[in-house]
Amino acid sequence: MRTLLFAACAVVLLPLAASAAEKSDWRMNATLIEACSCPMFCQCYFAPKPAAHAVKADAHNHAQAAAGHDHGGDAEHFCRANNVFRVNSGSHNGVKLDGAKFWLSMDLGDDFSDGTMKWAIVTFDPSVTREQREGILAILGHLYPVKWETPIEVATDLPIEWTHKGDQAVALLDGGKAGEVRLDGSLVGRNQSQPVVIHNLRYWGAPRHDGFVLMPNTVEAYRLGPNAFEFKGTNGFMITVDIGSKDIPAPGGTKKS
Repeated sequence: MRTLLFAACAVVLLPLAASAAEKSDWRMNATLIEACSCPMFCQCYFAPKPAAHAVKADAHNHAQAAAGHDHGGDAEHFCRANNVFRVNSGSHNGVKLDGAKFWLSMDLGDDFSDGTMKWAIVTFDPSVTREQREGILAILGHLYPVKWETPIEVATDLPIEWTHKGDQAVALLDGGKAGEVRLDGSLVGRNQSQPVVIHNLRYWGAPRHDGFVLMPNTVEAYRLGPNAFEFKGTNGFMITVDIGSKDIPAPGGTKKS
């Protein structure tokens, strides 16, 4: 199984990766540029169903929608997201993860009340080493502790650009040809110049984070294969998460010391 984790378009089950992580010493602190198809702010954090969308397909068969508008039988419920990671610090079994960049595209499906999501694809920047990938995939099983209808796909490596300055954040996959996320914090109505931040709201399996910094997207797109999608003017935020092996309960039900 380990030899498959890093082959082009290999498939890996995150629950299996999580089992490996349980036997190791690991930690990851990472900042995400994240956007999804839901309107601001993503209702998936408050409800078991994502927003409804009136869907159409363009000439390239990319899914596009008017988020939050239910047009009778033409509407679909889904949350299609791009989560773009830059690891600030971390390690897995002694392998440093600092500086690693990877891109997670996903669809949570129409109802995740049973903890089952639809699909997810992980793309690594070519600079990420084999050992770092193994650690990151293991950690992702704990950061996103859910089931997937189809196994997680690990796609062929592509270069990832990740930049943040002030109200602007940009992530590009293969220069934007394969994926693109652009966030603009100035689009949020606010009384002062500081960013609008949501605290005390859980982010998936992360025990710690610095808050959801609200930054609507001007575009969020994944442009490869049958799962391609593109949305504009929908949900976006930045967040720094922190998770480690000591946060995970031991088999007896208590956290590791």
